[in-house]
Amino acid sequence: MPERRRIASLPDRLPDRLTALRTPADPGFWRSPVRGVRFTAVLGLVLLVGLTLLFVTGLLSYAAYNPDLDPVNDKTPDKGLLGFYLFAWPTGPHWLYRLTQGLHVTVGIVLVPVLLAKLWSVIPRLFALPPARSVGHALERISLLLLVGGALFEFLTGLLNIQLDYLFPGSFYTLHFYGAWVFLAGFVAHVALKLPQAVRVLRSGIPRGEPDTPAAPDPLAAPDPLPATLSRRGALAMVGAGSLLLLITSAGRSFDGPLRRIALLTPRGGTEQGPGPNAFQVNKTAAAVRITPADTGERWRLTVRGPAGELRFSRAELLAMEQHSAALPIACVEGWSTSDQLWRGVRLSDLAALAGYPDSPPDVFVESLQRSGSFRKAALRDNQVRDGRSLLALEVNGAPLSPDHGYPARIIVPAAPGVLNTKWVETLTFGEL
Repeated sequence: MPERRRIASLPDRLPDRLTALRTPADPGFWRSPVRGVRFTAVLGLVLLVGLTLLFVTGLLSYAAYNPDLDPVNDKTPDKGLLGFYLFAWPTGPHWLYRLTQGLHVTVGIVLVPVLLAKLWSVIPRLFALPPARSVGHALERISLLLLVGGALFEFLTGLLNIQLDYLFPGSFYTLHFYGAWVFLAGFVAHVALKLPQAVRVLRSGIPRGEPDTPAAPDPLAAPDPLPATLSRRGALAMVGAGSLLLLITSAGRSFDGPLRRIALLTPRGGTEQGPGPNAFQVNKTAAAVRITPADTGERWRLTVRGPAGELRFSRAELLAMEQHSAALPIACVEGWSTSDQLWRGVRLSDLAALAGYPDSPPDVFVESLQRSGSFRKAALRDNQVRDGRSLLALEVNGAPLSPDHGYPARIIVPAAPGVLNTKWVETLTFGEL
């Protein structure tokens, strides 16, 4: 009898054992009661808006470098037709790059919980077998691969650049640029295929977590869900709370005061340079690029080249020229920026006149003393040189530049990316680039 009772109870345990042996390709493997098409559609709508904003501001960031002006500005020289949209970056409003790049980085960070939740919500579909049931289904799966792979790659490289001065192998600019276009291909295809369905689903309202009906089964819902511990609205609230937390701990790098101190997730550019007029953020210090006091001491001279020949000026001679002031921020590709600082120095257009261009200032090629790091050389367009706020700055906030802010002289141009505001300037060459 005991042996027969043991054998009789074996079938009762088989379902549990079979469940444990299920693979991700089996719909029964996924048992969360939160998954559903309405839950996914809400996240998809948020990503539709957010990722579109990310792509547009990313393209604007690339255009702000004026990559078609000179090879030194072009970090993706093989872009080919992908650079069809490039245009001469304007100088106004003076906070333009601060706004576009601040949005690009902050929105990218804030969307991380939404992206992860969206991938989690559709992950059963990624393991569905067979991989392709038809030509149309195969195209949909390929677009999904481009979308998911491109999104993860773009977020990963972008976050590494913000946090760690970019430790990814290869050029950040090139990889991020091409990755964006790969992502866009998948994004456009996916939106074209799924947007009509998402709109139909969302017309019925925000997901509450109600069970499906036999007449209207939910293709993303678990066929054998576990008991619910959280509603779909609760899950969306958790995703929103995560995004809000990331917003609070990242957006402050674009503002002064307490918000900057709590922006823990965008650390670069957050360190203030001690008390005094130069107490605002820098990305690279003089020591980091091997600038020594001997380089910037009494022997330093600014070389200006143009049709008038080669001219050399000491800092004292530059200070003796007509001085102009401009209140401008510094905005960096990593998303941080300063408030407007009051810069004072010689207008670039005045230096262009001394170089032999008194009426129509041309482009200028700027060379720095720095011995390492990117953008030791940079080019500025003629519209940037002509702007009366574009300066070879000698002072900031009423005091001489500190070594970390570019002493003895630096470029400051409205609306330009921080790397084009070259520090420790050694040579200005006006004319054909």
